[in-house]
Amino acid sequence: MQPGVSSAVTARDGYIKAEACYNKFCKSPQKQKYRHNWLNCIEKFQTVYRHDPSSPWAAAGLYMSGKLYQELYKRSYKKSDKKEAIDLFERIVKRFPKSKYNYKAGMAIRALLIPKDQNKAPIKTENKASIKTENKQKQNKETTKDNALNPEKLSIITDLRFWSNPNYTRIVIDSDKETSYTHRLLGKDPLIQKPQRLYVDLKTSILGKATEKKIPINDNLLSNMRAGQHASDSVRVVIDIKSFKNYKIFSLKNPFRIVIDVWGKDTDTTYTADSKLIPSKKNGKITASALAKQLALGVNRIIIDPGHGGRDYGAPGYLKDVHERSVALNIGMKLAEKIREDLGCEVIMTRNGNKYLTLEERTAIANTKNADLFISIHTNAARDRRACGIETFFLNLATDDDAILVAARENATSTKNISDLQTILSDLMQNAKINESSRLAYHVQESMYKNMKKDYTSIKNKGVKQAPFYVLLGAQMPSILIETSFISNSRECKRLINSKYQNHLCDAIVKGIKSYINETNPTAFLKTDAKKGSKG
Repeated sequence: MQPGVSSAVTARDGYIKAEACYNKFCKSPQKQKYRHNWLNCIEKFQTVYRHDPSSPWAAAGLYMSGKLYQELYKRSYKKSDKKEAIDLFERIVKRFPKSKYNYKAGMAIRALLIPKDQNKAPIKTENKASIKTENKQKQNKETTKDNALNPEKLSIITDLRFWSNPNYTRIVIDSDKETSYTHRLLGKDPLIQKPQRLYVDLKTSILGKATEKKIPINDNLLSNMRAGQHASDSVRVVIDIKSFKNYKIFSLKNPFRIVIDVWGKDTDTTYTADSKLIPSKKNGKITASALAKQLALGVNRIIIDPGHGGRDYGAPGYLKDVHERSVALNIGMKLAEKIREDLGCEVIMTRNGNKYLTLEERTAIANTKNADLFISIHTNAARDRRACGIETFFLNLATDDDAILVAARENATSTKNISDLQTILSDLMQNAKINESSRLAYHVQESMYKNMKKDYTSIKNKGVKQAPFYVLLGAQMPSILIETSFISNSRECKRLINSKYQNHLCDAIVKGIKSYINETNPTAFLKTDAKKGSKG
């Protein structure tokens, strides 16, 4: 077979399939009422071009994509559809000067750019009914446009944020209110020197005046991100890609924000705590510690995440002026110290003081620091002040109403939003280590219950639960959330602010972590234990 014949045949087959879709679409006025059907047909033609931009079928695929956007614009009156059509036709003119579609594309551009009124005959004044009908239609269009641009209905894109290391990047798009959005991945286009791009279109939105329009990222995966007013009532955020393995996009509520996680291809490197790349080889050979890290043979770095903080007080305590944010921090700091002393692991705190962090930022810290475990510390609360006990959660679909209530409170959102999140959670959890997280949760929960009941009465074991916690979404390591006790309960609130109780609780958590590590890697503590034995 001659070079290029295979790709040309595949492109032709793709075009035939796209054309079949188009013919079926044209025969269905019902399908033409819905935008997603238009975009589905457009995507099929654009796939023909992306498959082989040098194929003779590429220009045909681009032209049909532009033609569909042109027809869609006549119905939607969206400037973004018009712009997409013009961009596609201009690409044909520049790239395929000898193609028969070159002339067609030029004529289409002219039709889109010349105002319609120039091609219309003047309206006869004696036809009053026609004038009245036209004025009414014009008024309706203007009313629709005014409604779309009503500031009260538009969301404002307030910020673009990111966290990254060489193999992972999390981007967050902040909005002051909920809005619909679409996203699309575009292939690299060497002919016009365009990198691979991912764009997110936010509907009924405007860009905030203080929002940065271009933010350099410059890690191994992404170059930068750009935001612009794509149309009068939509914002487009474009991410320029260098290289990536896969990505996930999801939204969180209260406040509304869109989270984009991008993962790179697996690398033979290790990272320091400040996320700077360090060599994994010494004298041309891979070091033992690097190899251990690559093969996941141990737990070296643990992230401790004291919940809430700053303006987020968390749950109020039974006692006056006691809040979850300070109790969680005190327990978290004690736990960090004990892990360093007893397990010899490196510990990174998401916060060391009364600092506000968003939930998505906490997970991003764990991912960018390449942590081996992520442990979020919280105190429970309920309207019924008799409620008490200790429980541990891992990320999954909620198993009962109580778990949904806890997740809603910790996520600072409604139970309805938790239910909505569960419908897309299965897709979000593809990178989550659910089995490892559940094992870690069981070891920690069992250790807390067994050890705490030795020194305290009325320790209730609420067991291991699963629920969709925002703070655990996207974590790339075994991750759990511990509800240490009920701050809303009289007895447990007094215990939670007691230093002795906090120490006992942390000792129990450390024993649970050690039990998990021993199960995962039975030889992890042999050398340490041998040294301790020789000292005795």
